[in-house]
Parts: sequence; structure tokens; C-alpha cells
Amino acid sequence: MRLYLKTLVRIFKKQFARLLSIIFMVVISVGFIAGIGSAVDKINYSLTDYYISQNVSDFIIKSKNENGFSNEDIEKVKTKYGNENVNVGMSIDVEIEILNEKQLVRLYFYDDEQTVNIKTQRESETNKTQTQLEISAEEKDNKIKGVPLGTEIELNFKDILIQLSDGEINSTLESIPSSYLTKKFVVTKTVLSPLTFALDGEPSYNNGEDFKTPDNINDVNNLIIVENILYLSYKDIPFAVLPKGDMYVSIQNRDMFKAFSDKYEKFISTEKINLMELLGGEESVRVLTLYDNYSFYSLSSYASKVRGICLVLMIAFLLVTALVVMSTMTRLIEEERPQIACLSTLGYPSWRIIFKYLLFAMIGCGIGGVGAYFVEIGVAVLLYVVFNYSFIMPPMSARITLWFYLAVYFGIVIVSLVATVLAGRKLTGDKPANLLRPKAPRAGKKVILERIPWLWNLLSFKYKSTMRNVLRYKSRFFMTVVSVAFSTALVFAGLSLLDLCLFHGVNSPSVMAVAIVVVAFAGLLTAVVIYTLTNINISERNKEIATLMVLGYNDSEVAGYIYREVYVDTFIGILLGYPFSALLTWGVFTLLGMGTLAGVSWFVWLIVPFIIIFFTAIVTLLLRIKIVKINMNASLKATE
Repeated sequence: MRLYLKTLVRIFKKQFARLLSIIFMVVISVGFIAGIGSAVDKINYSLTDYYISQNVSDFIIKSKNENGFSNEDIEKVKTKYGNENVNVGMSIDVEIEILNEKQLVRLYFYDDEQTVNIKTQRESETNKTQTQLEISAEEKDNKIKGVPLGTEIELNFKDILIQLSDGEINSTLESIPSSYLTKKFVVTKTVLSPLTFALDGEPSYNNGEDFKTPDNINDVNNLIIVENILYLSYKDIPFAVLPKGDMYVSIQNRDMFKAFSDKYEKFISTEKINLMELLGGEESVRVLTLYDNYSFYSLSSYASKVRGICLVLMIAFLLVTALVVMSTMTRLIEEERPQIACLSTLGYPSWRIIFKYLLFAMIGCGIGGVGAYFVEIGVAVLLYVVFNYSFIMPPMSARITLWFYLAVYFGIVIVSLVATVLAGRKLTGDKPANLLRPKAPRAGKKVILERIPWLWNLLSFKYKSTMRNVLRYKSRFFMTVVSVAFSTALVFAGLSLLDLCLFHGVNSPSVMAVAIVVVAFAGLLTAVVIYTLTNINISERNKEIATLMVLGYNDSEVAGYIYREVYVDTFIGILLGYPFSALLTWGVFTLLGMGTLAGVSWFVWLIVPFIIIFFTAIVTLLLRIKIVKINMNASLKATE
């Protein structure tokens, strides 16, 4: 056991660079994927918590009767859902003067006790005269102009009714003096309605024929959106001037919502039909649900689209990580042939020998998992903050979102451990005598380019040597090319999303943020992949590199000997990456519901190789020290 522990400690000292490679691969892949997934969970949890805390209405029932709802109708709904879950009111869109400017304003009238759609107070001021009445204004956003606190607003309800009735007014109201129907208000509060938190305006719930649902989000900017929203109490307006034409209803089981769960959708669709039948059918009422609310539905929709992007990109990240970790552990175990033979000769069973390498992989994944958790939190918070550019986001939920992180993390761990076991079983099943002998060098043979004489003869000696080395070690070549190809696809997908937002009119800060994060993490992934595989390449060829030094090659020539192979592999990986890029980007656009592969700007196709080569160049510069500081004496004496 003492010997076993010594070999265990020794492997961590000797293979520290490879341990770091595994750690960084896990940090980048798990941190990125879980970060996006957790951000989506945070948004959905926060939306659900907001829905519950503000008691958001599940239904808005709008009367088609010019006299609004009767007391009998209101009582029917209250009996069904409970008094505390039903509020009545009225909303109208009219032109009024605010700060000497005519504006299209939506006026919401409500009863004093508001238990549904509880508004968030932002600012308040109580300075007003005795003759002035209080009115609240919706907070400013990209469409709503906002009304400063203390602003005086005069409302002539006779003029408002004339506007609403296209110039016609009944004789009873016509006989009432205008002074009685004119009221002066002062803005004492700015508030945020839980139904109107989209910064680009809330086109839902319009009273006119232009009513649209948020199913096609891109059409929102083409709708007429009011310039301001004001809230006032029925008690402050002339008696019986306005009917009660709206009912706001919330269901009793608030836990059913869960960011538009399937159960909630099924219940709402059935309950909508029941409500219409209760109040006289389509001829009498129109029933709107949260699926018709742009703020709620679009936030949930954007979160779902980000989740879709995450799931597509996750496949590429996991494949690259699996390939690199598998390559790292396979090569590590191959280098440990003599130690495995010694332990086997001393009577250690195969499972205990393999466990040493499993422990190495587990510790690397474990440390990487801790780092990935903090990266995940950072990415999730970043994306949540970015959503504030499109929405006044509800307070971030305090609920812990671990399941996505754990699913991705354990997926990486399982792949790493399986690769380690497969590589270990192959060697521990061999005889110790065979393992103690140096591994026979691969038989030399012509590479495919040598069979094309006219092309082969054009190459100088150093490039012939490079092409032989590149094509001779097929497993190393395959690992590098495929890893670079997937990294290229990730960079291309990220740039395509960025192009969609910047040059194709898609106004989505959230998608743009995801795109930037994808490009950044894909670049880091490329750097770690190239570093790991090139580091393995150098470690396997110490004797070969030392021989070149003995023959008189200077540092730049020796480094160039390795670099040429790296850049050839990278270049082939980039070329192979273009088909993967097209497939991955098509999948992302399909799930996003916007953008086409044909619409990607031409320069995106040209930028991708430069990004990959940039990260490759950084890695080669970092590894130059390792190449030129190889100990010639020790390397030439060693068996490879």
C-alpha cells in the first residue's frame, strides 16, 4: 500500500500539466453549458415567483356590452374564483394633453382594493392641493414616455366619451355641464404593472381591432403602442360616467403556472371556454390569458429559445471535451507502461492499478467541477442581467438551480472514467514482460501524398517531414482535426448569432449576449484543445526533438518542426469544420425561430479561421518554452 501511494503521488507531480488540461476542459465546457441552462431556469423561476407575489391575473375578461358587466355577472365570477381573486375595472385608449403635448394614453380605472395584478411602486410624492386628485403613471421604458411626479393632468370625461363614441354622446351626459365632468389630477406615484414590464412596450390587451398575441414577436414594433399609461380610481371620477368593462381574474392554485407549464396550459384553455359560457359566450365577452400577454409570453419564449441554443451547442462542447479527456488519459496510461508492469508483477490486481488512473481523472474532474460551478453562476447572472435590456426583470429567484449543472457535469465525468477504464484494461490485460519492453515503433510506410508524385516533389524536405508526421499518427491526427472542427463550428454559430443581431435587424440583447459568450468560450475551448493535444505530441517525441537539437537545429527551427504540424492539423480542422458549422448553425436558427444559414453575412465565413488561428498562435507561443528547454541527455537516454 505504501508503494501504491508513492506511485499515486508521483503521477500527480509528473502529469501536472495534463491534470490542468482536464481541469480547464471541465471548467470551460460545464461552466458554459450549465451557465446558460441555469440562466434559463433562473428566468423561469423568477417569472413564476413574480406571478405568485404580484397575484398576476390569469384571465382578463372584457365585456362587449357598452354598459359593461352587470352586478350579476361580477357576482358569478366572484362565486367561482373567490372575492379576493377578482377585481373589476375599465381600460380605454384616448388622446389627452400631458405637459402641453397631445399623447395617446391608456387610462386604467380600478376599484380601491386591488388584490389582483399588484403594482410595484417605484417613486412617490404627496405634494398636492385639496382640489387635486391622485393619479399613478406607468414607469418610463423604451416606448412609454413616462410622466414626472407632480405633473398636473386635467381630464374632461365628456371629451373622452365623445372620442370613444366617434362624436356621438347620449342626451343625459350632454345635459351635464362640462365643469362637472372635468377633474384635475396630479401624478403622485410611478408604478410598474406586472402585466407591462417589456421595455419595448406592451401591445397586448388593446381594445381595437388591431389586437394581436405575442406569437410573432417580430411584429410588435409595427403595432400602435400608447405613449403613456395612467391609473386612477373609480371613486375619483363622476358617478356612472364609465362602466366596469373589465374583470381581472386569478386562479386559486398559483403553483400550477410554473412558467407556462403543460398542466397550466391545458387548464387555462379549458377554463377559458367555461368562463365564456358562464358569461354568455363570444357575443358577450372576450377572454384574454397570459398567453396573450407580450411581457410574460415573450420573456418565457426568449428563455426557451436560449435553452434551445444551449442544448444544440451542448452536443459540440461535450464531444470535444470527451475526445480531449479520452486522448489525455489514453496517452497518460500508455506512458505508464513500465509502472503498470511493476505493479502487476508485485501482485496488484488490475482494478487497483486502473483505480489509480481513475482517481487521477476524478480529481481533475472534481477540481474542474468546483471551478465550473462558479463559472456557471457567473454566466447565469450575466445573462439574467442582460435580459434587463429588453425587460424590467423581476427580482432574481433565490431558488438553487443545480440539476442542469449536475446533469452536464456527471455526463463529462462518466465519459472521462469510461475512457480511462477502457484504456487501462487494455494495458493491464497484457503480460508484464511485454509492458516492460519499449513499445515497438510504428512501421514506416508511404503517406497518401507520396502517391501523388507531382505534388510530393513540389514540397521541400521540412514540409515532407511535416506531412509524414501529420498523416502517420492517425489517432493523434483524428483527435486534433475533429476537436478543431467542432471548435470552429462553435465559433461560427456564435458569430452567426451576433451577425443576426447586429446586421439583420433582430433586436435581442439576450441573444447577442449568448452569442458573445459562445464565441468567447469556443475560443477558450480551442486554446485548451490545441494546448492539450500539442503538449501530448511534444511529450511523446522528446527523443525526436532532442535528436534535432543534437544535429544543430536552432530553437526556432525545432519549434517550427512542431508548429508546422499543429497548423496543418488546425487548417484541416477548420476546413472540416465548415460543414459542421453549417449544420450546427442551422440547428440553432431552427430552434431560435429566426435567421437562415443563407442570410449569414459573407464576412462571418472569413472571420472564423482567423479566430481559430489566433488562439492556436497563442498556444504555440506558450509551448515554445517547453520545446526549447527539453533536456537532450535525458531524452536521448530514454526509451520511447
